[in-house]
Amino acid sequence: MIAVEEAIHMVERYYDLVDRNDIPGLVSLFAADVVYERPGYPPLRGIGELERFYRKDRVIESGRHSLRDVVTDRELIAVHGDFTGLLKNGEDVRVRFADFFRVAEDGLIRRRDTYFFSPQV
Repeated sequence: MIAVEEAIHMVERYYDLVDRNDIPGLVSLFAADVVYERPGYPPLRGIGELERFYRKDRVIESGRHSLRDVVTDRELIAVHGDFTGLLKNGEDVRVRFADFFRVAEDGLIRRRDTYFFSPQV
């Protein structure tokens, strides 16, 4: 089990890698059997689907994550933040988000769930 400080550092590193579009680096943080659920996409299962998402399916061209809060008990890491960026269709985007990461005993992320603050109901 990873320490609290390591868990916080891991998610901070994850968002930095995403913002730099370092796909090999960010994928290396995940377990081979990772499951990622995100609104608008079917569940992504395994490293191959996760990598394909970041290389081809993700609608974001570029941007920056700013974290407001990170809370962890080491196995579960909850993140609340803002994303500002550019979509592949040229549209500017700014959205608040919440992410929940489940960490395996080996310190790799085994599950991620993303939620966006936008009107749905």
